[in-house]
Amino acid sequence: MNKNVDIAIVGVTGAVGEVMLEILEQRDFPVGTIYPLASARSAGKRVEFRGKSLVVKDLTDFDFSRVQLALFCAGETVAADYVPRATAAGCVVIDNSARFRGDVSVPLVIPEVNPQALAGYTAHNLIASPDALATLLWMVLKPLYDTAGITRLNVATYQAVSTSGKAGVKELAGQTANLLNAQPLEHEVYDRQIAFNTLAQVEPLEDNGYTRAEMNLVRESRKILGDENLPINPTAVIVPVFYGHGMAVHLETRDRLGAGQARALLEQMPGITVMDTLRGGGYPSPVTDAANENAVLVGRIREDIAQPQGLDLWIVSDNVRKGAALNSIQIAEILVKDYL
Repeated sequence: MNKNVDIAIVGVTGAVGEVMLEILEQRDFPVGTIYPLASARSAGKRVEFRGKSLVVKDLTDFDFSRVQLALFCAGETVAADYVPRATAAGCVVIDNSARFRGDVSVPLVIPEVNPQALAGYTAHNLIASPDALATLLWMVLKPLYDTAGITRLNVATYQAVSTSGKAGVKELAGQTANLLNAQPLEHEVYDRQIAFNTLAQVEPLEDNGYTRAEMNLVRESRKILGDENLPINPTAVIVPVFYGHGMAVHLETRDRLGAGQARALLEQMPGITVMDTLRGGGYPSPVTDAANENAVLVGRIREDIAQPQGLDLWIVSDNVRKGAALNSIQIAEILVKDYL
């Protein structure tokens, strides 16, 4: 990439926005002028980028015709209000919220999995980045899906509270401190105590008894793969971890795929680190291995003892990095290189 691009980051003071700035700098993204944007209550704060202190501007007043690219990481309501303004001004938007993921005319892209879908951005000047669950899951399963097919897929998630942004992190930290000091608990983000607890209902229930988070994983997976018949059955759980999702995955394949062959396929997949040895501690964990890392880690790769066509895996990754900020920036890198 040898061209500089003027960029706006919407939601720059949030958990994902902060990491976006960090990764743009780490990957030497060709930034011309960068505009850090947030809500009125965060305007005036300062963020650091390439050794400079930048003042955060009020999103409300920003003219998107000043930039070629906007990275949105501010939630569905903000995306609904401001993405159309940005695209109408000729700016290409990469949106990290759920607002446009289900739109059939908006590409939903994981660069290592379905980069060809990116060409469809011209319909609306818009690309959606998937939810962290879908991104991390298909980073690992795509080579297995391509090689042997998947006839059944069960996924249990163990999601960090940062899936709810800084508010989730604050709630877990506050409740933990209060419990350890015999103080009363308060909760706003979750419907009950999250400290030292697990919550098996992430987002509201839909009519079929599955939660919105679970059904979004189904819908996004099928869209990313272009496979409306993908048999996927998820259970989404929030756990008292700040950063780093975990997923226990049980799949059945059309063609038999042994653990050794699966391991070899995953070792060749860009962005994947296989951490899988038959000894104590030979597996990855969210906090000690995945937090602040860009890779998706996979371990506990084993053949299902109850199903001859079955495989079991354990996946972890930093949900704010590859699950959000990094994926959006990788999309931007392809855009700059091949399209803009």
